[in-house]
Parts: sequence; structure tokens; C-alpha cells
Amino acid sequence: MKELLIKAEARLPQMIEELKALVEIESPSDSPSDVNNLAAYLSNRLDKLGVKTSRIPVENGGDVVIGRYGSEGQAVMVLGHMDTVWPLGTLARRPVKIEDDKLFGPGSFDMKAGLVVAIHALEILQALDRNPKHPIVFFFSSLEETDCEPYQSVLEETARACDYVLDLEPAWPGGAVKTERKGCANYVLNIRGCAAHAGADPRKGISAITELAHQIQMLNSFTDYEQGTTVNVGVINGGIRPNVVPDNAKAEIDVRFCRLVDGQAIDSKIKALAPHLTGAELEITGKIGMPPLERTEKVIALYKKAQEVASQLGFELGEVSTGGVSEACITSALGIPTLDGLGADGDGAHAEYEHVLLPSLATRSALLAGLLLEL
Repeated sequence: MKELLIKAEARLPQMIEELKALVEIESPSDSPSDVNNLAAYLSNRLDKLGVKTSRIPVENGGDVVIGRYGSEGQAVMVLGHMDTVWPLGTLARRPVKIEDDKLFGPGSFDMKAGLVVAIHALEILQALDRNPKHPIVFFFSSLEETDCEPYQSVLEETARACDYVLDLEPAWPGGAVKTERKGCANYVLNIRGCAAHAGADPRKGISAITELAHQIQMLNSFTDYEQGTTVNVGVINGGIRPNVVPDNAKAEIDVRFCRLVDGQAIDSKIKALAPHLTGAELEITGKIGMPPLERTEKVIALYKKAQEVASQLGFELGEVSTGGVSEACITSALGIPTLDGLGADGDGAHAEYEHVLLPSLATRSALLAGLLLEL
């Protein structure tokens, strides 16, 4: 394994230059043409490495890049996303800069460094003439930061032909991988009451805002911190003027859960909400949007394999649980052993201080290369 790290460290200058190049290709989720500029770069890059690539058009999004390296048969998926949360023009305000072994730039940590790790892990294996037992399938998506539903069926179909999924989302700051992620669901609660003059005839009214207050209390009661389930009413609005009994109110709700069964239970409770005030009406829309990445025996076994590779490379690999979601949740829900957070170390995902610890590009590339050999 040590030769993987030696080769990776020798390639670190090329990795840094490639990361800089990727960050300078702005690719916000809501700009398909710009995501496609990055898709074209990555497709060309993989083609030159002997990877057979294709680009799948996505409605209202950039193309998905899929590449296969190696013979036929069950593969190992290397999963990542090309889109970032940063709008066009962010780069002009916050250009790439390198300070004290840190590269700062929009989208650097989440997750263009992971794309660099994926490419250079393959290059390291080729340079050492080492061939993984499994073929490798690269899946680089285009709407991970917003809504992957337009290509979710393609991801699921591709993942079913794989024995493992290695997600190159950024590492937890400090280097730990993610063996558990919460799932999420989102709902909108619309309430219809009856308007009336708040001074002259308030008893003829049914306050939608008062009804909403009762519903918020009920929703808050669904939170169970010990179970890892949270219900957050994050946005509310209603009414038109202080002197009018409001006939409308609205709430936007976020739900997080560690186990799919818990998410399904909350989903049923929210959809079964009933009015508290006589005459008030409720309309509830929404659903579970992302299943959890559950820390199953399969996930633990894959993590331990990664731990062994890291140990042979000379470092410890920790694990964490997080409340954020990723596309690793989708593949894990299919029952495929999935390990997340294999990308570069750093900090500041979705924040202006976003940065990558440059030496980690080498260690994570060696880790991925070693894991591809060992699986």
C-alpha cells in the first residue's frame, strides 16, 4: 500500500493544478450549460484514461457523466457530483487562492476535490500497473445540491449493477468518513380559515394563524432527539392586516430521521394532522425526499475495510454520523454497501471560507486507490 501513497504524493502538484482548474469552471446547479462545461472536461479527462464514458441529458439540469473502466460484471461505483451551491459570478468575488497548504474557492471542498481524488486514484493505479478486481463505474451527477429526482432512476439502475458504492463527498473536517446520514422529508401545510373584522365581529372569523399555532405545537411534539428524529417548522406566513381575522396561513416543514421506518412514521403522522378549530381546513403536501444512509452491518464492514487500507497507508480513519443528506443515501437504501465522505479533507462546505487541505488530496487518492484494489 505504501507505494500508492508515494506515487500519490509525487502527483500532488498535478492534483493541485487540476483542483484549481475545476474550481475555475463554475457549475451552479441552476445553470445547466455551465455544469455541462465541467461535464465535458471530466468526460474528456476520463476518456484519455481509457474509461468508456457517456453523458445522460437531465431535465432542467446539466448532463450526468457515467464512465466504465474495466471488464464486464459487477462493479464498484465511484460517486460524486459536479454542481455547487454558488451562483455564477462568485468566482470573480472569491477567486481561487492558496494559503498555508489550503486551497480556497467556491465548490472546492464540496466537492470538486472529490472529483480530483477520483481521477487521480485511477491514474495512480495505472501508473503502478495495478488492476482492481472489479470494474469501476464513475457516476458524476448534476443536481445533487438541489433535487436529484430527475436522474434518480438512472442512479439506482446503475448502482444495482455494483457491489459497492464509494462516495467522494468531502470528508468530515479532520478526515473522518460518514457511515450514517439522516434522511429528510419536506412538507407544506396550508390552512384555510374564515376572514372577519377583528374589531367589529371577530367571532365570525376562524383564525388560520391560531390554527397554525396549534399545529406547530403538535408538529414540535413529533421531535424525538434520542431517536434522532427532528421536525422543524422553518418558515411561516399568513394574514393580510392586523385588523383582519386571517383566513390563510402557511408553514414549511423540514423532517430529519436516522431510520427509514422512523421517517415513514412521521410522514404518516403529518399527513394525518386534523384541524383544532371548528371550521378550519388543512391541506398538506410533501413527502420523504431522501432516505437515510443507515449504519448497517454492510456499511460497517465496508468502513472497516477502508480502515484497514488507511492503516496500511499510515493513518487512522475515523467515522461520523451527520444530519445532512447526499446521493449515498439513495444507493444505501437499495441495500448496496455504501461509504460516504471519501473525498478530500478541509472545511467550510457551503460557506465563504470553504477550503481544501491540499496534502489530503494525496492521502485520499491513495486511500481510494487502495480500497479499489482491496474490494
